[in-house]
Amino acid sequence: MSTRDFDGTYLAPLFELVEKLRGDGAYQPLPAPAPSSSLAADEAPLGPWPASHLIRTSYGAGLAHADALRRLAVAGEMDATSPWTLMRGALENFAAGIWLLDGSGRPERRWRALSLWAEDMRNRAQHEQDTGHAPGPEGKTGLERRQEIRALAEALGLPPLVAPKAHVILEQAAPAAGLDPVAVRASWRAASGFAHGRFWPYLRASQPRAAMETGDGYLVAMVVDESQHGPLARHCHTMLCHLRDRYLARAAVR
Repeated sequence: MSTRDFDGTYLAPLFELVEKLRGDGAYQPLPAPAPSSSLAADEAPLGPWPASHLIRTSYGAGLAHADALRRLAVAGEMDATSPWTLMRGALENFAAGIWLLDGSGRPERRWRALSLWAEDMRNRAQHEQDTGHAPGPEGKTGLERRQEIRALAEALGLPPLVAPKAHVILEQAAPAAGLDPVAVRASWRAASGFAHGRFWPYLRASQPRAAMETGDGYLVAMVVDESQHGPLARHCHTMLCHLRDRYLARAAVR
């Protein structure tokens, strides 16, 4: 796909912000919470499982996905799939950070943080099993860490931990950022369809540009439907702005 096939004006606000936050070749990390901040109070009983670590990691991962799309656009290498998959990665990460920050109360925010940590350790345990990795004598496995997290949640009187689902995180984070959860979910579904190689999003969220007859039909060249991709990019921009502002406010000295 050539740059003539892609305008991308709607991406400018997101790309300009990402460039600003990237600095001299490295993304500017969110600061650690101040000891007297509201966020630090949330984390006080969580020990080695603070929400802020997950939030800061998600923030950086989201920026990396958005910046990868920016670099593709600058190089004129936009295809029909990558813009969706990269924005999906950005959206999910920004939404996770918002979800961790914006629970209705301190117990719920602690429950969300420990739920995500428990899922993180479950995924780590799966990788350990697949690779045959075992920690050193002083280390613990992902399953052991997950048990520690679950025991901590029980000791704090929190409900049983549940693995957070991506669509639930998105639906709950969207209103906190002033977005319509149904619209956000619709954009995410299309992006997920592209990420998993489904057929339907090419019909719903791409536009044909050329066709070539083959022995068994036609090979159709597709490009991004910018009217469909635009809302996803705007959702990402809004969530990034909200995540950064909300984190800095809650991590600041009270």
